[in-house]
Amino acid sequence: MADSVALQKLPKRVSTWANDLPAGLVVALVALPLCLGIATASGASPLSGIIAGVIGGILVGLLSGSSLSVSGPAAGLVSIVITGLTQLGNSFQALQVALVIAGGIQVLLGVLRLGLIANFVPNSVIKGMLAGIGIVIILKQIPHALGWDKDYMGDLGFFRILDRLESNTFSDIAKAVFTITPTALGIFVLCAATIIFWESKPMAKQKWTKFVPGPLVAIAIAATISQVLRGSAPAMALNPADGHLVKLPQTSELFSAFKLPDWNAFQNSQVWTIAFTLAIVATLETLLSIDAADKLDSERRVTPTNRELMAQGVGNCVSGFIGGLPITSVVVRSSANAYSGAKTKISTIFHGILLALAVLLIPSALNAIPLSGLAAVLILVGYKLTKPKIFQKVYQGGMDQFVPFMVTMLGVVFTDLLKGVIVGMIFGLFYVLWANHHKAFTLVHEDNWYMLRFNKDITFTSKASLRGILDRIPDNVNLIISGTKADFVDHDILDMLEDFTESGKFRGIEVEIIDVAGKTWFSNMRRHKAFLKGKKNG
Repeated sequence: MADSVALQKLPKRVSTWANDLPAGLVVALVALPLCLGIATASGASPLSGIIAGVIGGILVGLLSGSSLSVSGPAAGLVSIVITGLTQLGNSFQALQVALVIAGGIQVLLGVLRLGLIANFVPNSVIKGMLAGIGIVIILKQIPHALGWDKDYMGDLGFFRILDRLESNTFSDIAKAVFTITPTALGIFVLCAATIIFWESKPMAKQKWTKFVPGPLVAIAIAATISQVLRGSAPAMALNPADGHLVKLPQTSELFSAFKLPDWNAFQNSQVWTIAFTLAIVATLETLLSIDAADKLDSERRVTPTNRELMAQGVGNCVSGFIGGLPITSVVVRSSANAYSGAKTKISTIFHGILLALAVLLIPSALNAIPLSGLAAVLILVGYKLTKPKIFQKVYQGGMDQFVPFMVTMLGVVFTDLLKGVIVGMIFGLFYVLWANHHKAFTLVHEDNWYMLRFNKDITFTSKASLRGILDRIPDNVNLIISGTKADFVDHDILDMLEDFTESGKFRGIEVEIIDVAGKTWFSNMRRHKAFLKGKKNG
């Protein structure tokens, strides 16, 4: 009791360190192979990925207003980096110039307060994106869990080219199933069981487990088993040559990775084209990831998006200046951060510090970590993002929520994050418009009397639906149109009603329009005068 009272008296930031430091350690373990894998896939030095990860953790973490978001090199920018290097004659230093310019553009976007773009992404789409990322993580880590490590850690794309042959996520899983490495699978199962046990209710009640996260214990066990087997049973040990282990460059290679940009490339028009492409794509991915991180925040804090764009811009400028890859906020690392119990940005900053120290001080120890152990950590993070109850909850919210959710999820799984969200938003927009057409009006009738009610505010998007209803009104009837539930009626709708009122005279239709946009009128003047007289007497 005394301990809890003492903890409450500490400043909030200090009192959260018990959560943030262990979470930062877990994120660093997850981020390390992701940074290396993305750099290798981009055709750059592996250390350029580490540089970007350190800057994303420390610098962007300090400048950002987000509590849980983690920034670093992103798989979504790999294709842009590869294309840029090809167009610039494989000159990474010329690409660095493009990255510095891209960072400047992001800072400008933040100054112009264009971070509000994030507010136009529906919650159903963000939830679909998170669920899709969860499924992608699971699918992509299954081969690593089985010991098939041909694909780089952190790849989120469904299709790819491997050894000049087109491959996809499902074919990779099939290859892994037929070439299982028993030791890798055993390590995966043991690590997953350790994490699940660590998160069970009996263990969660133990205060000391808060300071020693389950993923850290699992990775320590995996690395120990790997080292023991290499010494006592080499035939069963995981072979580093087959890519089964983390592969950090030697410390001596670190300083050679720091390179200044080739400023002569500043005059190259292709550099500017690449810069704008990087800036736009990195900005969109960041805003989407920030929104997703906010959804994972148990305290429901909202990140200032304009400040985030400026933070990301400064991070990309610095990364480009010293030889790093492009940086964005990343969903996978942010999710691992949230589910590891992080409370503030201290975990993000600490993860960046650990990445730097790991490369400088203990590269050999980290090289003993099996990828199958890390796969256990990521698969369980993926499961938390896509639990069945998440689907159930969205479904209960109605089809207007569930359909965009599912389309976004499938789009993320079978394309990539950005394309999946765009498809989800487009499909969601058309679905909402379609649903609104069918919910905007109610038509009832009895004998020769018809009533058309406006159920909500009516915009021009409901013109087609209203036209279809009016065309179904038979001749020689009385039609009452009530707009008492609509505070706003678009001018196009008013014009349509006026036209119908006039044309109805020739079909024997007497129209009474009551309180539509504050107007009441009748097609029959005598009825109109009687109405006004009754209203005056009343």
